[in-house]
Amino acid sequence: METQCNDKNCPNHGSLSLRGRIFKGVVIADTMQHTVTVEWERRKNIKKYERYEKKRTRIKAHNPECIAAKKGDLVEIMECRPLSKTKNFVIVKKIGKERLFAEREQLLEESKVKQKKAEKTQEENLEKEPQPEKIEEAPEKETVEEENESD
Repeated sequence: METQCNDKNCPNHGSLSLRGRIFKGVVIADTMQHTVTVEWERRKNIKKYERYEKKRTRIKAHNPECIAAKKGDLVEIMECRPLSKTKNFVIVKKIGKERLFAEREQLLEESKVKQKKAEKTQEENLEKEPQPEKIEEAPEKETVEEENESD
């Protein structure tokens, strides 16, 4: 599956040196050229409530030609020198496919559609409601001020 590549920033075939931390995550976006967005979940302790909260980490990583990771792939990334303003990681290897990734994406799209429909119905309801007429109280105040000035 892995082929020879001419990418100088490939950890296998190029001259890019690797160092630092290694992470495993899921590719959630692969629309950029030679770049993917990798995401993984972590648990953060909240000391006050003695509970944990879920947090997500999203990082841009270089995607070499020989690895060519796609959306939904489980990958291992490793830190390297800065390749661009936001890229400090490179994909070292593709581990496999993330289970239930397609179903999660589909549910996310459905929830977005439902939210748009709910917003449209709210706007329509606001348009149908009659606006209450404003009662002008300004003339009464003016008459009170005129009486005070005449004294």
